[in-house]
Formats: sequence, structure tokens, C-alpha cells
Amino acid sequence: MLRRTLNLGILAHVDAGKTTLTERLLYAAGAIDEIGSVDAGTTRTDSLQLERQRGITIRSAVGSFSIDDVSINLIDTPGHPDFIAEVERVLSVLDGAVLVISAVEGVQPQTRILLRALQRLRVPTLLFVNKIDRPGAGYDRVLEAISGRLATAIVPMGRVDGPGTRAASFTPWAADDVAFRTRLTELLADQNDSLLAAYVADETAVTYRRLREELVAQTERVLVHPVYFGSAITGAGVAPLMAGLVELLPAAAGDADGPVSGQVFKVERGSAGEKLAYVRMFSGTVRPRDRVRFGPDAEEKVTAVSVFDSAAQVRRGPVCAGEIGKLWGLGGVRVGDPIGLPRAVAEQHHFAPPTLETVVSVRRPQDRAALRVALGQLAEQDPLINVRQDDPRREISVSLYGEVQKEVIQATLANDYGIDVTFRETTTICVERPVGTGEAVELLHAEANPFLATVGLRVDPAPDGAGIDFRLQVDFRTVPLYTFRNMDSFTDVMRQSVRRTLQEGLFGWQVTDCVVTMIDCNYSSPDGPPATRGPLSKAADFRKLTPLVLMAALQRAGTVVCEPIARVSLEVPAGRLGTVLAVLARLGAARQRQSLQGQLATIETVLPAARMRDLQRQLPGLTGGEGVLESRFDGYQPVRGDPPTRRRTTTNPLDRSEYLMHLTRQGAKG
Repeated sequence: MLRRTLNLGILAHVDAGKTTLTERLLYAAGAIDEIGSVDAGTTRTDSLQLERQRGITIRSAVGSFSIDDVSINLIDTPGHPDFIAEVERVLSVLDGAVLVISAVEGVQPQTRILLRALQRLRVPTLLFVNKIDRPGAGYDRVLEAISGRLATAIVPMGRVDGPGTRAASFTPWAADDVAFRTRLTELLADQNDSLLAAYVADETAVTYRRLREELVAQTERVLVHPVYFGSAITGAGVAPLMAGLVELLPAAAGDADGPVSGQVFKVERGSAGEKLAYVRMFSGTVRPRDRVRFGPDAEEKVTAVSVFDSAAQVRRGPVCAGEIGKLWGLGGVRVGDPIGLPRAVAEQHHFAPPTLETVVSVRRPQDRAALRVALGQLAEQDPLINVRQDDPRREISVSLYGEVQKEVIQATLANDYGIDVTFRETTTICVERPVGTGEAVELLHAEANPFLATVGLRVDPAPDGAGIDFRLQVDFRTVPLYTFRNMDSFTDVMRQSVRRTLQEGLFGWQVTDCVVTMIDCNYSSPDGPPATRGPLSKAADFRKLTPLVLMAALQRAGTVVCEPIARVSLEVPAGRLGTVLAVLARLGAARQRQSLQGQLATIETVLPAARMRDLQRQLPGLTGGEGVLESRFDGYQPVRGDPPTRRRTTTNPLDRSEYLMHLTRQGAKG
């Protein structure tokens, strides 16, 4: 029998029962003999010691089971918002998803964030309302919240009997249920004119089979979201959900004989310290001993392949299009790297950057070197940790999404590496943006230029969110191609030098949203024209001269320091609206918009991310515990008042003598 593969993500707000549902699915499919407990720390997918201790998912994990002719790779993801980057990495490799919602708490802030991300990436998604056996569980109330706050096009797939009791059950609607068929037809006809015309002409002519086929098609196109109810603890509703997985979600597509194309969505270390890469294959096949390309230009040999099969990993090759596997041997691989051909840009996703930073300090001075190694390995698993080393001050900083992530890093360093650390107060990460245009040039053989190169650069502002764009506007005859081989190689080296320099701008923050153009270039050679004749220029001349020129151009352009902002949605009792608005004004909120619906007031606003913790802390008292807050990263805005500065970790090229002396000291050490 020809088998299909479905790569399925399980997502939820923290504590909605996502990991328990994962256990139940593995058990119901016969992949495991007993159901693990989150509270007891015995679940299969929460394998980290810290996950078992805290009862939360920190790293994504893969399990596998089969339903009929479909092999399902099930990926359990973190639910806490501090680990949203881990979730986002997984979304890019999914064929479909189940978003878990609590029947008691209903739609929560993280639920909305997750579904928006799934819809943006066009991931077909089923909704599973869990915990129908818990006191306070609702049916109509939860459906109303889903329709009003989450997604308007939803299809309840059955009814719940005895909600809030241990005997609660879920019964799918039958094919002969007239009310269900009518609701389903009306919903699907909104997106299909031919179905609407057929229904208007003769509603009896629209068969139930046609409705189910259209439901499959619209679910796959992310136009509708089927909704199931159940309990992961008791198993109620799980069988209908499993049938829905096979019927409604699309299995993986891809040509196993095509060109190799995959993506690394997770990196971990094995028991011997070796690096393991989790890869989703979109096309082609990777076998042991194959040499594969990954990242910008790296290539290494795969020493072993492991694939997932019935909750166990079976070391064998190959891993083919549509499958998820582990690859051994890629020592330089990082999370997010493409394997083989990269996917189209339109299919890739974007992470909200971490907006917090803290300095990590060891309690025992002899652990400093080990801390660098450990944080480097953690950054392999999560590149957005972004470790910054300040050698002169002997300090290491890490980027964060929140305080829980900081606690997790601290516990991981203690448990896995035996390193006891403390953290300084968490601070906000800002960026710098150019405000004008600036140019600078250093000429070959000029008295002040100690390098055998001419480099001229122009810095221009770019639109918000554009990042850094490097362009070349020089004649190829002025480039020492004997050193760089070709223009592409020269461009790559210069681009890397530019990006490295812009990690610390005029105020010490990373510079972004700019275009850097190389406008002048020349080199020296013994047999060149008189104006350029001299010792042979080397690549290092261009690499070392670039920071001097670029920072001078940036200084002439000028920069503005910008702080991260959050788009905030608040739901508060109408009687507390005035009090909440006054607090928002004091916290620097802008562009406020309010609306009233019955006894509930909704506020939409933009707030400096640094003030979010103050708002979260005050909200329960301001609203009598009834306020609901949802926020998401919304870019950067110029800081009001004096711009904050960040201490540099590298020598400032604007201090020319100190910069050149630093290079001299480096050369002496080398």
C-alpha cells in the first residue's frame, strides 16, 4: 500500500493540554503502551529534564504514528510566549496543524497569535477544544469566542453531551443531520460560487459527499477551520479528531527523485556532544555519505540518517521528500539553514526579534570559558539568543523574549553544564536607523590610509523593516580578482564586513534599515599604473579598511535610536475604561482606539515594549482581575528624549588611532 506522510504541528496557549493531547494521539494510534503525565514528568515529547521539572514544553519534539495509510510525524511545540521563536521555526515545515483551545478558559492571547501565524503561512488548521470534562467547560460560549475573536469561518463538527463532567462526550454530526448540512452548505458556498448556484437551483442536488469534498478543499486552502471538542485526559473526541486529520489535512507533497531541498528546524547535541540536525525534506532524498550543501555556502558529508517511525527513531537511510529526519555529520549547520536548494522567499517566515537583553555572570570565575562554550551551543539551538561577548569587560550578554526564558537558560546551564550563573537586570534592545545620506572614502597610498586599498561607501536610509542591503557600484577592473576569484566573492566579503561593522552603530546599537553602496574601489599591484603601483593588495586590506570608511559615512548620515514597540489589545470592564486609559497615557501609549460592546470595552493601542511589563503587572488591579491583554511586536519607533546608549564590545573605528592600534595588537598576537 502506498503510504502518505503528514507533518503535523500541535500548538496551543500554555496549559491548554497540548502535550497531553500529543500523548493521547500516540497512545490511541498504538505508538506507545501507556499515556505519560505532564505533572509526573513522564511524557515522551517533553524529554528535557527541565521540561519534566516545570511541566512545560521548551523545545519542539517529534513523535510518529500511523492511521491507515498515513504516517504522521507529530511535532509538539512550546506554549509559553517566551518560546514563540521555537514555534515559528516549526511552522515552516508543517503540512497541517491542530490548535488546542481550553473549553474552560476559551480563546487566550497566545491562541490568537498562533492562529494568525498559521493563517499567514497558509497552514491548514483544525481546532480542538480540549478539557470538556472540566468544571466550567462550555460549548456555545467557546464557539462564540472562537467566531468573534479567532476565526469567523468555523465548522463545528459535532455536539458535546455532559460538558463539565467526567462523562462528557463528543458525537460527530451525522450525514443525515439536516441542520448541520444546511450550516455547512451556507458556510462553504460563501467561498464557492458554483456550489452556491447549485444550492439555490436545487438544494437537494448538493450531495453530502460533495459537501465533504468541498470542506476538504477549503480547509486545505485555509478558508475554514473545522472545530472538534474532546478531552485529552479521558480520550473523548480523540477518535473523531484522528479521522479528521486523515480526511481534512493534506499529506506531504514532493518529488523524492527531484533536487535536494529541505530545511533545518531544530538542532541539538547527542550524548557524545555531536551535532544533530532535524530536517524536513521538501524535495529529493538524502542518504548516509551524501555531501549536502547548507547555509550560504557550506558543504559537508552526512554520516548517518535517522527517521521517525511509531514514536521511535530507526537509524537508517534515506530521508525522502515529505519526511522528517535527523542528520549526523553537519558540524556547521544552524537552525533555519536550507539543505540543498533553498525554498522560495515567499514561503519563508519572519521571527519577531527578541526585545530584551541581560548580562550573564558566573558565580565561579573558573567557569568563564565553559560559559562561552555552553552559550554558544544554546545559540545553535536558538540563534535568536544572540550571544554578545565583551572581551575588555569580560562580560557576556544574551537576548531574550521574557523572564521565563531567562529562568530556563539559568536552569539549563546548571543542569546540563554544571555552571551556576546570575543575571543582571533585563534591559530593552534598541536599534539605530540612518536619518540621512553620508559618504566617505579612503584612497590608496594616501598618507592617512595604512591599507593597500581604496574603499568608498555611501549610506542611505531604507524603509522600516528593510534590514541591511549592500550594493556594488564599481568597475570590475578596480577589484583585485586575483584575490577574490570573481565579483560575487568580492561582494560577499564586503557584505559580511559591512554587516559586521553595523552590529554596533554611533550609539552602540545595531544599525538596520539602510542601503550601503560601494562607490569607489582600487587596489595596488607591482606592475600596475603609476597611481596604483606598489605592494600587492590583499583581502585583509579591504576587510580592515571597511569599518573606518563605513563608520565615517554613518556619522555623516546620522542615526536615530529606536525602541521596540508592541501593538496592544485590551479587553476591560466598561466601568474601568477611564482608569485604564489614564494608565496607558502615563505609560506612553499612542494612537488609542476604543470600542464598547455591552459591558466590555476594547482598547487598541501602541506601547513601548519596555512598558509592557508595567502594564501586565498593573492590569489585574485596574480591572478587578477581569482584564485580558494581547500584544505582539510591531516594529520600532524613535526614542523620545535623550537616546540610550549601549557599551560597545569592539573598538570604535571612529577613534582612528585606537582602532589601528587594536589591529596592530591583534597582528602581534597572531
